[in-house]
Amino acid sequence: MKLSGSYQINLEKQKVWEALNDAEILRKSIPGCESFIKNSDTEFTATATNKIGPFNASFTGDIQLKEINAPNSYVIEGSGNSPVGFASGEAKVNLEDDEGGTKLSYEVEANVGGKIAQVGSRLIDMTAKKMADIFFGNFSELISSQKVSIENEKNLEESKIKDKYKIKNKLLFYISLLILFAITGYYLF
Repeated sequence: MKLSGSYQINLEKQKVWEALNDAEILRKSIPGCESFIKNSDTEFTATATNKIGPFNASFTGDIQLKEINAPNSYVIEGSGNSPVGFASGEAKVNLEDDEGGTKLSYEVEANVGGKIAQVGSRLIDMTAKKMADIFFGNFSELISSQKVSIENEKNLEESKIKDKYKIKNKLLFYISLLILFAITGYYLF
């Protein structure tokens, strides 16, 4: 089975690259992911459960990053086993600067066997495409919301600083007003 696609992400390439190497973001992005353990900078172990045709398959597998060309590309290679079959494959992931953001493109080659292979290649292809769309949709949403969070924190900090200056300016205004009244002999009631 071969699959390819691309996504536009409105973040700079370095930020997207960092997210592609963040175990927690990957765990949250993978459909049905129950665990995603980082064993080293390039090796992970994952467990995910998904419905493929009539089967509810829970795969446990190893994932390894290869041919790393930071922050431009890498190859993700993985294999997993389930009581209803096995899957293995690799994905080439490329990042390019594009229109104020990053274009993420991928090419996947995968093999499945066991009872899962009996559901037919067309159903497996449709399921794989759907899972890729879910993964990259989740991934894009997560890293975009992190950007919004960081920007909101920055805006909140700037707002606090502005409020601090507003308080100081009001205090200076009231002190000046009080001094003005004291000098002119008027009292504010």
